[in-house]
Amino acid sequence: MRVDRLRLSNFKCYGEADLGLDRGVTVVHGVNGSGKSSLLEACFFALYGSAAIPGTREDVIRTGEEECEVELWFRHDGTDYHLERGLKDYGDRVSHDCLLEGGDASWEGPSSVDSAITNLLRMDADAFVNCAYVRQGEVNKLIHASPSTRQDIIDDLLQLGKLEEYRERASEARLGVNDVLDNARGRKESLDEQVAEKEAKGLHDQLNELQSELNGTRDEIERLEGNVEEAEATRDEAQAVLDDHEEKRAELESVESDVSELQDAITETEREREELKTRIAERKEGLDDLRAERDELLDEVDLPDASDLPDDIGVDADDTPALVDHQLDELEAEAEELQERINELSVEIGTRSDEADRLAERADELENEAEQRREEATELEAEAEEADADLDDLREKLDGFDDDIESHREAFDDAPVEFGDAESHLDDLRDEREELREEASDLRTGVQTLRTRIEEGEALLDEGKCPECGQPVDGSPHVDSLDDDRAALESKEGELDELESRIEALDERIDRAKALREAEREVASLRENRDNLEQLREQKAGNVAEKRERAADLREEADALESEAAEKREDAESTREAADELRTDLGEANGGRATVKATMETLERLSELFGAVDSAGADVERLRDERASKAELNEERRERLAEKRERKRELESKVDEGRVEKARSEKERADEYLEQATEALEALESEEADLRDRIGGVRNEIEELESLRDRRDAVAERVDALESLYDEAQDLQEMYSDLRAELRRRNVETLERMLNETFDLVYQNDSYSHIELSGDYELTVYQKDGETLDPEQLSGGERALFNLSLRCAIYRLLSEGVEGAAPMPPLILDEPTVFLDSGHVSQLLTLVETMRTEYGVEQIILVSHDEELVGAADSLVHVEKDPTTNRSTVTRGKRPIPGLD
Repeated sequence: MRVDRLRLSNFKCYGEADLGLDRGVTVVHGVNGSGKSSLLEACFFALYGSAAIPGTREDVIRTGEEECEVELWFRHDGTDYHLERGLKDYGDRVSHDCLLEGGDASWEGPSSVDSAITNLLRMDADAFVNCAYVRQGEVNKLIHASPSTRQDIIDDLLQLGKLEEYRERASEARLGVNDVLDNARGRKESLDEQVAEKEAKGLHDQLNELQSELNGTRDEIERLEGNVEEAEATRDEAQAVLDDHEEKRAELESVESDVSELQDAITETEREREELKTRIAERKEGLDDLRAERDELLDEVDLPDASDLPDDIGVDADDTPALVDHQLDELEAEAEELQERINELSVEIGTRSDEADRLAERADELENEAEQRREEATELEAEAEEADADLDDLREKLDGFDDDIESHREAFDDAPVEFGDAESHLDDLRDEREELREEASDLRTGVQTLRTRIEEGEALLDEGKCPECGQPVDGSPHVDSLDDDRAALESKEGELDELESRIEALDERIDRAKALREAEREVASLRENRDNLEQLREQKAGNVAEKRERAADLREEADALESEAAEKREDAESTREAADELRTDLGEANGGRATVKATMETLERLSELFGAVDSAGADVERLRDERASKAELNEERRERLAEKRERKRELESKVDEGRVEKARSEKERADEYLEQATEALEALESEEADLRDRIGGVRNEIEELESLRDRRDAVAERVDALESLYDEAQDLQEMYSDLRAELRRRNVETLERMLNETFDLVYQNDSYSHIELSGDYELTVYQKDGETLDPEQLSGGERALFNLSLRCAIYRLLSEGVEGAAPMPPLILDEPTVFLDSGHVSQLLTLVETMRTEYGVEQIILVSHDEELVGAADSLVHVEKDPTTNRSTVTRGKRPIPGLD
């Protein structure tokens, strides 16, 4: 795999950046904090998305922006790919969009793209940083890891974890097959027991016996059914005779009932005719009473003469009811006019009364307002008097503030600075003390170094020879310089004592300066309080004048309100007098309306009597017609009665009681036999149904027996198949376990060889012989004398080279192991020289050159500001950050670097 191009937009410290990368060794250089590592993080994020972000998605988006985008162009296994990832911050969430295109395929969405990248590179994000991407500060990651963690990391890189996963799956499958096998064996045992139980019942013999019993029962049923048919024929013939007799008897009874009903109806109708005769007499008597009352009321009222009425009214001289109705209409119109007058007067009286009440209430309100204003004026005058006394107190407090300010300024009479310069004077003293403290700290470090060297030299003198090489120490530089070191220690200790004395003196001056600064702050606070108090005094003086002026205005307003209240009371009195005059007119209108209403009631009763007389006369005529109709109805009934009596005599002559009695006796004998035969048939049919049920039950059990035998045979075959499958799963589990152990052994041997080759290449001295890697991935360094060291015991630079050698060995192992299937990604080293001195940096260059030339790593990317690495690069990328915008930019090619030609 080779990265060809990277484009960024609002990613971390970058606004817009577009960078092309070549084969060989590329060094990304620039000052610390310029954004070099962010370029590598962008490549990592483009490949693996969220899994490559140490924090949250919001941290990736440049500050102040809402979205960022990263594009990566790379070539892998002969195919060109283009990958886009973008984040957008919506405030409550961050969206993640991505697209991968390569060859004739494309993948869209985070999960789809992440899966595609993992399959292409045959490693996920964790494997990528453990193999190809050594991030800043993680160069010692593998050496610091425990053996078990190191084993898991390397096994995952070498795909051995898949074999363990397959072994676990085979184990789970074997256990699952065993569970199914146990269940199948249990089912077979249960089926064996069920088959034996049913075979012991002799089901076929039971079926033959029940079939014989069913045939005998069926013959007896057929015999009884023939006898029942004969009895039913006899019963039906007798029933026909009885039915004919019953029909004639019923008709005779019906005719007799009709004769009786007609006689009763004729009698009832005659009684009703007598009642109608009585009611006609009563109606005629009531009609005479109504006519008498009508005539009496006509004498009481004074109806107009029809000739005096206008022609358009159309009332005849002899039409008294019409004259009454006309007079009612005239009186109703007069009553309505009077009612309207009464309503108008009532409204006017209410309006005048309400107006008088409103005016009186307003007069009360005005008097109350006047009283409130006089009270408020009195209160304001009293407050003004109290405020005058407060002003005197404020003048005394202002004089006290002036005295306090002057007393605090006196602190500067013998001070080394003028009033107002205390703050800057204190800062100067603190800066001077901080410089002395840093100088004293450097002296203490030098004193401690000299003491350590003196102690080591004295220990060597006591020992007499070097504990490592065994050579005598007499004349060695460490021993010869002891006197010079002791003199230098005495001199530095004296300088340190002098500095500490100067620091103590400065502490006292700083305390004095703090007191002066506090005096300045106190004076500033007193001045501010005095100004506030002066403003308060001026405000209070202004408030006193305003209150007195307001009191005078309130008394004038009170006088005006009392005058207006008197006017309102006069208006209210005149309004009430007008309302009393209107009440007199209202009484007269109510009297006239009562007279009209009495006349109208008399006329209305007279109008009702005209209608009642007409209605009563009509009722008399109606009752007479109804009585004549009932007479005609009785004549018709008497004719029908004669016909019914004739039919009754005919039916009585046709009834034969002897024949009827014989038919009834035959029917009773037939019914008795049928009842007995039916009971016998029901018993036989019940017995037949029971036999058929029992036969069906036996046949079902026979079918169940055959089904159980089939199921038992099928389960037996499944048990045999599961036993064979269990053995195969166990063999597969052991095969995966043996294969993983063998592959691990081979990989450990190969990795150990490659690690030693790489370490010998970068660390050439006489101290170490080789490195051993155990089957559990424990690392041991052997010295030339055969002693062993844990890698943690190596010096900082040696540990860094050791880890880089281990990473490169793993990279080589993976590259050779999958050659032709999935080419390895670029080897990326972020600040690998952090723990290396100049000699170790040269060895790192040797390692990088060997990885490229001898082991065929196509692309190596280094992030470093080391001049030696920059000088050895095939291509350079310079990163620079603008301090005003805090935005990083990248440029291709070598830029002038101080100290580098």
